[in-house]
Amino acid sequence: MKVVIIGASHGGHESAHELLTRYDDVDVTVYEAGNFISFMSCGMELFLEGKVTERDAVRNFKPADIEQYGGKVLANHLVEAIDTDKQEVTVLDQNTGKKLTDSYDKLIISSGVTPMTLPVPGADLDNVFLMRGRDWATKIDEKLHDASVQNVVVVGTGYIGIEAAQVFAEAGKKVTVIDMINRPLGNYLDEELAGPIADELTSHNVNLHLGHGVASFEGKGAVSAVKDDEGQSFDADLVIVAAGVKPNTQYLESAVDLDARGFIKTNAYLQTSAKNVFAIGDAIKPLFAPARQAAPIALASTARREARYVVENIGIEKPARAFAGVNGSSALSVFGYKLATTGVNANNAAKMNLNVASSLYKATVRPTFVTDGNPEILVKLTFNPENHEILGGQILSKQDVTAHANTIALAIKGKMTLEDLAEADFFFQPGFDRQWSVLNLAAQTALGQTPSV
Repeated sequence: MKVVIIGASHGGHESAHELLTRYDDVDVTVYEAGNFISFMSCGMELFLEGKVTERDAVRNFKPADIEQYGGKVLANHLVEAIDTDKQEVTVLDQNTGKKLTDSYDKLIISSGVTPMTLPVPGADLDNVFLMRGRDWATKIDEKLHDASVQNVVVVGTGYIGIEAAQVFAEAGKKVTVIDMINRPLGNYLDEELAGPIADELTSHNVNLHLGHGVASFEGKGAVSAVKDDEGQSFDADLVIVAAGVKPNTQYLESAVDLDARGFIKTNAYLQTSAKNVFAIGDAIKPLFAPARQAAPIALASTARREARYVVENIGIEKPARAFAGVNGSSALSVFGYKLATTGVNANNAAKMNLNVASSLYKATVRPTFVTDGNPEILVKLTFNPENHEILGGQILSKQDVTAHANTIALAIKGKMTLEDLAEADFFFQPGFDRQWSVLNLAAQTALGQTPSV
């Protein structure tokens, strides 16, 4: 079986590894448009902070990791077109400028997304940067250590934008964050948890200018200011645009079905409209399991689960089971806070027209008599108000208790209810937890009960 994989990030890597280690008679080639295999963008904050063993270690894999099993990994090779009738791909070797044609028995598309630019005047000025991939990481790192860069404007309050704000604030720069959303991390956190994050950012001299859009970037040659939608101006020696992503699928328009936003349409088995062509990763809308709806979920963990599923079923026209879907679990550090979220929250519930209820539980991590390392913890559970099925959860504390989100994610997958979680058997030791786990207590609170501790 000859398999061609487009894209060498998480989905492409996992697909190649699974194919080569599961099957004996398989020919695998990975084509990657970039010149570096394969930068891990979700490790960019650590890269910029210098908290890595070496700069080139921030990667999903090295070509040798796949080549040792007999696979081929070709960087600087851009797939320009797919002929699904002939089962061939046309590839541009960007090193030589020559084109080649390669055939496939099975094709896995994992070409991902590209950062969105803002369609405003001045978007092409120097020092207006994006924040994705190794090339941008290198450029940002240079500016981070450039004494002439004092004023930084970050556009976007998602994970990438908040990471950028934190890195530059820690470097002593004056940072302003602008976003249409009225709270930081608003796509991930409800107001009760976003509030402490906003306070934490402000306490570290990050200026939050929220509920406003960007009207223009000002400057001659290089950016010098950012003007908002009301005409207010902010000095800027550097701008980081972290305003979302778009599917990298223009080359696929005549090959497979795309939706109005350019996402690749797949069925329940991650098969595209073309025979023997599968799609995984950020450019598709997988099943968002707790909502029972498809949704864009741009996470490395999602791409790897999709890849494993595709490889397991790659030779089966109609697999026995559909892809189970994902919860969209993620985590982040924001200065002193550690947060994690999984499943449904207020933001995506509204977008998907879901009927949900929620409950917030607030306590200390350990019993109140513990004085050493006993910060506050916030647990918010989202659930179906009719049958109490758990649909989502958010965790926030200055202690790293993010693993609780993994427990909630497992509860979502198991279709557990508040009643199940309220009496679930967790350990107790006052050096670690409360007499009832905070998850027990959060569920009991959601049920309207008065917890004993």
